[in-house]
Amino acid sequence: MTTVDPEAVAPEAVAPEAVRTETPGPDAPVPAAPLPSPVAGQARRRAAGDPVKALLHRHRELCERAVDPLEIAAGLEAHGITDRTAARFRHRDVFSLAEELYARSPRGEAPAAAPALVPAGPSAFRRFGCALLPGALAAAAAGAGQAWAGPAAVAAIVAALVWPGRAAGSRVPWLAHLLAAAVAGWAVYRYGTALAVCLALAVAPGHLLAAAFAAGARTRLGGSRALEDFAARARPLLLASVGVFTGAAAGAAVLAGTPLAAAVPLALLLFLTRLQLRHGTRPGPVAAALAVALVPAPAAATAAAAALLVHTVLALSRACAHART
Repeated sequence: MTTVDPEAVAPEAVAPEAVRTETPGPDAPVPAAPLPSPVAGQARRRAAGDPVKALLHRHRELCERAVDPLEIAAGLEAHGITDRTAARFRHRDVFSLAEELYARSPRGEAPAAAPALVPAGPSAFRRFGCALLPGALAAAAAGAGQAWAGPAAVAAIVAALVWPGRAAGSRVPWLAHLLAAAVAGWAVYRYGTALAVCLALAVAPGHLLAAAFAAGARTRLGGSRALEDFAARARPLLLASVGVFTGAAAGAAVLAGTPLAAAVPLALLLFLTRLQLRHGTRPGPVAAALAVALVPAPAAATAAAAALLVHTVLALSRACAHART
């Protein structure tokens, strides 16, 4: 019979179960259950699926063309994804979720350059030239004493509102445009051709300020690090644009010889309508404000402009209103 020298066996080679051969007694402590290993938890998570991957597939086009995570966050916000929804994807907020989607998205193109404060180029100059036409035609027709100067100016003003709505790539809200035509026509009928000339002259500065606001908001969208940060930067820019346009409308009213109290609120109402249609917001609040302006009361246009200003600040402070469509 072969014998084994106990000192020739290394301690590590002896299994613990082989050393203890006696049966534990009834009073022996029960060993604790082993803790789950991290590898097993990861396996279970992988088995449960990758919800972020499913979201990435659902918004693949948005994620691939985005130039920064905030643009993805703006698109997710436009689709109704909130911070509570992001928590279901194991993220603290929408921006954190957008950062992961941006990091996991393939990039086939170089990031686009930041837009200038005022767009330039042949198309930009052509659009500005078209914006100058309503004021020039209305002023020339009124100076020549033509009876059709007022209706022609109203038609040109409404056309200037329709054009930005089409440029946004969304469906044309015909109800808002019809109500804008009714508001402008009713005001011109009450206050005369001078008011039509004032509104037509305000089209050009409104075009420039709307383009400058859109470009500035896009620049702030790329430089912000959270949705709240963008909102804090966009509101002063929007209020500055509204303030400058109010001054321009007052100057147009003085040139046309129409009362400021009648011209400025109406011009501001149409400018805010232009902004909302250009950025693709819902036309319902715009249509409601225009309907209020049709009420035959002196303060109707002022109340409608004030209400639409509040809604515009809330709507255009959201990043999704400036994401590329």
